[in-house]
Amino acid sequence: AIFFMKRWIQILWTDRSRKFLITLSLTITALLLWMTVTSAAESQYTITGRVDVNQVDHYPLQQNLPTDRYRPTGNWVGRLILPSSSEASTADWVWIELYHTPEPARKLQGQRIRLEWSPSVQQYVTAVTRNVKFSDAVAASEENGNVHPDRLNGRSNVGPLESLAGARSMDDVVVTLDAATIVQDSGTIRLQIESDPVLQTGRSYGLVKILSPTSQQTFIPSACPGERPCPSELFQVQHYKTATGSFDGAIETIRIPQQPSDRIGVFASTPQGLDQSPAGKSGWYIYGAQDKKGLFTVQALKPRALFQLQPQTTITDRSQGLDYINTQHWQNTEQKKGTIETVLIDAKDRDKTSPNVWQVGQQAIVMHLFGGRGGKSGEAPMFGTVTGHFSYVLATVMREPFANELQWDVRYQQVYATNVEGVISGNNSWTAYMGDLRRGWLGTRPVSDVLVMLDVIEDYDFGGIRISLFQEFGRQLQVINARYRIGDGSGAAIVTPATSCVQDANQALFATVQQVRKTVATHPNIQNWLMTHPNDPTAVRFRRLIVLGDEVEKQLMPLGIVREDWKSNSDALSGTEIRSRSFRRTSYKPTENLLAALTSWRTILPRQTQDELSLLFLKNGAKLWILQTNQVGGNNPDIFPIAPTKAFGRWNIPGTSIAVVAVVLTRVLGSINLPGMTDSLIAIAALLIYSAIALPIGLSQGFLQYQPWPIDRASALKLALKLFFLPAMLEELIFRVLLLPTLQVATWQMWIVWAIGSLCLFVVYHPLNALTCYKVGNPTFFDRRFLVLTLLLGVTCTVTYAFTSSLLLITLIHWIVVLSWLLRLGGMARLHPSAELIAPSVEGSRD
Repeated sequence: AIFFMKRWIQILWTDRSRKFLITLSLTITALLLWMTVTSAAESQYTITGRVDVNQVDHYPLQQNLPTDRYRPTGNWVGRLILPSSSEASTADWVWIELYHTPEPARKLQGQRIRLEWSPSVQQYVTAVTRNVKFSDAVAASEENGNVHPDRLNGRSNVGPLESLAGARSMDDVVVTLDAATIVQDSGTIRLQIESDPVLQTGRSYGLVKILSPTSQQTFIPSACPGERPCPSELFQVQHYKTATGSFDGAIETIRIPQQPSDRIGVFASTPQGLDQSPAGKSGWYIYGAQDKKGLFTVQALKPRALFQLQPQTTITDRSQGLDYINTQHWQNTEQKKGTIETVLIDAKDRDKTSPNVWQVGQQAIVMHLFGGRGGKSGEAPMFGTVTGHFSYVLATVMREPFANELQWDVRYQQVYATNVEGVISGNNSWTAYMGDLRRGWLGTRPVSDVLVMLDVIEDYDFGGIRISLFQEFGRQLQVINARYRIGDGSGAAIVTPATSCVQDANQALFATVQQVRKTVATHPNIQNWLMTHPNDPTAVRFRRLIVLGDEVEKQLMPLGIVREDWKSNSDALSGTEIRSRSFRRTSYKPTENLLAALTSWRTILPRQTQDELSLLFLKNGAKLWILQTNQVGGNNPDIFPIAPTKAFGRWNIPGTSIAVVAVVLTRVLGSINLPGMTDSLIAIAALLIYSAIALPIGLSQGFLQYQPWPIDRASALKLALKLFFLPAMLEELIFRVLLLPTLQVATWQMWIVWAIGSLCLFVVYHPLNALTCYKVGNPTFFDRRFLVLTLLLGVTCTVTYAFTSSLLLITLIHWIVVLSWLLRLGGMARLHPSAELIAPSVEGSRD
């Protein structure tokens, strides 16, 4: 073997062979290096950034737009610029290039000045300031094309302003400021703010009716959805004239650019067929700026009809409202492509003809949810599940100046993970998050925003001491958003099946409920006012808020266990890698993640969270205003909308829309909770009432007799354990948990119908079981007296489950009744009349 090996080496290691092997090795090495380099996916942010319309220098600083056609997108509008490492300091600040300012500060327009925080909010700034050092997970995430704040890596004391300006690789973050204070000292002008800037798209906006594409053969994109050649990006539009209240203003040619496709071939938006879109029947708000040639270029679109305070459908019946949320809300999503829907569910408004009275400043908490995308390059459901994304939004009624009408102003408090588009976690205007042609979801995904209007979540005035749930909720979300932008210092906010934006968004809701309660409970003046004004409408409303808070906490924490990372909003976020304020970098262990997620399992999937919280608020008297879009805007024939689902929600019974696996999983998980004191007392009372009725009936009819069954202790314990699982737990799982909808998703009338059906099946099951699997039950299970007592037991467990939703409690009731009957009240003697069946056991115990 050694001889032949040497000969082969001599033959191969000739001069020509050496050259061949070296060349082959170099070729393979080069190929592997090329594969390594090219395997890294480009972000959609990078792809779209190559297009001129998405570059900052495409739009000159000085604009010359007619004031009767266009207005600035805010009082203060500007572009954030990250300070260099040498400029950065321990204080959190950034540069802002001002595009527009209020009239008193007009001289600052066009200047680059320092933007910083007011001293009054330093506690918030300190709470979210982190040293940024990228974790190992960032490299792998960037390989997948995700956008990370690369310019912040290695910086110390990164605050919320720096994390905003540095969230993307280019200084292209446009914002508006709700309010700003000019501070001047030593000849230096600075702007100070007290709340996060609002992420915005476009410097100016107008209200137009899109007439048609122009016939000009200019601005023809090289790629677009559908067939080639692509149409021009130029459109004729007619402006809205405020004086006449109609679209009879100037006609203008504008550019609505075709955005490039992403790496899997999906276009973020398209202007094709935009003039035919049914969503534009009331006009479009166009957001953008003039290019170097003075042509207004659209960067975002917003359908006016979606925000007008005239819903397409009004539902005034509570049961119909529940049915809409349960079955109709996301029904036939694929067939609704290109349309918008606005629905008002107001169960208290019995007079359908009476108009709702709206006022400027009215507020609503909004639950945002988007679904999936199907088509040529669509997303395949994983295990029959379309997850989507959930976040909270704050909406306010405002008067829109162009149309001079009341509309919803929607702002997304986006708790948003690291992504390929460059969407930034933070306070996003609807235009920046939804309508942005480059990264918005208006044209590519179905979206439903559920606005919750409820008197108990409105502001409180306790004798001059004001508390605002909206402000507190916004503050909690603001904290989480700032930390998400830098991954709590790790540079990555990554979603996994057990950690998600939806859970961290609901952490903010949980923290809000806790904080408001704590504030009221620890404020002596508020407590004194509540004691001296117990019947004041504000006090009554606050007591209703406490009840609602208990229900919300139960919804968020169905097992009754408060997650460790939810106990304090400043300690941990599930979507980031940092576990504590010590900045020690430790990743969540998979088991820890899973257990933490299960304690708040109702907030794992976005669809379940939105549906169940919508039902909860509706049952507490809320109005629900639903704004729904289904891939709205230009027509992209290559994609279609897919509704988000609960777990395994697309695994339906053939020929129906019943997702049986999702229903079973939800009902089983919903029955697993740790009963509190109230629930335990309800179960004890139910058992006592059953005993007070069943014992007299059974004894008087001769079915029950005090007849202890002779059995040793070990055998009794073994039998008791067996009976706990079968029949007690199994039968309760089938006839109560699986067959009964929770009262949260059904009206009492609907629930009673299901309860009667389950009771009938429960009673009929016993004689059928005696004929098949459990023949020792024949003839006992056919005895009329047994069936009456069985029906009473079923009623007792059904009522208990209705009030407690606890499988454990109804199992215990069932178990105690069966065990008592078998071992003390003659049950075993009826099922086993022959003593020989148990004689060995009895004799053994005596021995």
